[in-house]
Amino acid sequence: MNGVDEVDQKIISLLKEDAKMSIKELSHRVGISKTPVYERIKKLERSGIIEKYVAVIDNRKLINGMYVFCSVSLDVQKLKEIENFKEEIRKLPEVLECYLMGGANDFLLKVMVKNLDDYHQFSSGKLAALNNVSQIKSTFVLDVVKNM
Repeated sequence: MNGVDEVDQKIISLLKEDAKMSIKELSHRVGISKTPVYERIKKLERSGIIEKYVAVIDNRKLINGMYVFCSVSLDVQKLKEIENFKEEIRKLPEVLECYLMGGANDFLLKVMVKNLDDYHQFSSGKLAALNNVSQIKSTFVLDVVKNM
């Protein structure tokens, strides 16, 4: 990592495990005093290495649902059409994450739905209805092994 030493990497690793860890605990675990830990965290935030702090929510427990990964191919891969697709995807609440991909498919979506019937409604009624979508391939999550 650019401009990040071993101590910064340890701080980052600990914050990835628990973003609410106190400066005191971080200081103890890293082996340096609180002020330098605080200053290092601020430097990592200013540089954009630490973008934000978030809570990782298990949506399946929240709405008793299921995750589906959708690989989406577009008919036309021109910049305007890609931007239009991205704009439309942002409007769909079922889509938790969306990645522009290189390779066989253009986009990979992480979708959350209550059940297979809801997924069918989402994929056929919303996703396939978007302009420029040529193909959707779905993979259903059986178990979440690691979520970060």
